[in-house]
Amino acid sequence: MRYIKALLGGAALAAMLPTQAAIVVLDFEGVGDLASLDDFYNGGTDSAGNSGTNFGVIFTDTSIGYVDADAGGSGDQANEPTPNTVLTFEFSSNDIMNVPAGFDTGVSFFYSATEAVFIGVYDGLNATGNLLATIPLVKQFNIGCVGDPTGDTCNWSPAGAAFAGVAKSVDFSGAGLYVRFDNVTLGSARPVPEPSSYLLMALGLTAVGLVSRRRMRR
Repeated sequence: MRYIKALLGGAALAAMLPTQAAIVVLDFEGVGDLASLDDFYNGGTDSAGNSGTNFGVIFTDTSIGYVDADAGGSGDQANEPTPNTVLTFEFSSNDIMNVPAGFDTGVSFFYSATEAVFIGVYDGLNATGNLLATIPLVKQFNIGCVGDPTGDTCNWSPAGAAFAGVAKSVDFSGAGLYVRFDNVTLGSARPVPEPSSYLLMALGLTAVGLVSRRRMRR
């Protein structure tokens, strides 16, 4: 019984981890296939009428939700970090994510790219103001793919940048249909585990502690 209580205590500690309060992860699940994201993460809807959590994040109408073909969508991806929907863009000079309230520390994501491109982070809306960071992406979409047997963009790499100040927009222009994005993370220079991963980690540490205590008593 004491062990069960200890494990439950570990779960409670995981739920209270402070890093989650400052970090936002956009996994694009719920966005319609081929729909533009628009206000999906801003208290509104995507172009297909679907709504997500209101994080105060706005995408221009050149953004595209790609649902994996294995799940009945149009996407050519495989092994995406959070199945089944990813983000891509039309070829445009206006492929932008705006965060009017701003965010600090860093931005990151997983990507699969068929061409090398650069992503810019700005302290003004619509890719204006000062350039806070540049994130280079390399062509790596089909390197060492395993697992999911279907999908051309099957290799996913983490990318991101830390910066000083407050960012209000990320410019994906130039990425276009060359790149797929998943788990776009605001507030961290590295994509972070989902809360469930923290829970499993906390439970694992608690279990290790219990085993160690039992061995010491012997």
